Amino acid sequence: MKLRGAVCLLVVVVLVLAGLWLRGGAAAGSLPEASWGAWRTVDVEHWSVHVRVNAWAHAAEADLHFGKAEDLELRAYGANDARTAVSESVRFTLHPDGTLTTAPLTSTGDATGR
Repeated sequence: MKLRGAVCLLVVVVLVLAGLWLRGGAAAGSLPEASWGAWRTVDVEHWSVHVRVNAWAHAAEADLHFGKAEDLELRAYGANDARTAVSESVRFTLHPDGTLTTAPLTSTGDATGR
């Protein structure tokens, strides 16, 4: 009987930890497509931006397009994701809540204006 209780407790602990891992965004790339919200489109710094947020986890994805010159993908799965555009002097940061921020780069390559 004690073994059964220990096994049940272990199963509960594993399920809780798995739920926290999922909710934290670490496994967002493996979540079903239905858990993602609709893509919303915005224009940011002359870029066409498509952003969607996951309903189950703390995660967001963004696809950025600067005409045919450059494409960027950002995946904020539990933590911010940032990329610097080659064709322009701007750094994009996607937050897991779906917020996209930009920062112009100085001549030394450092982001300013956060």
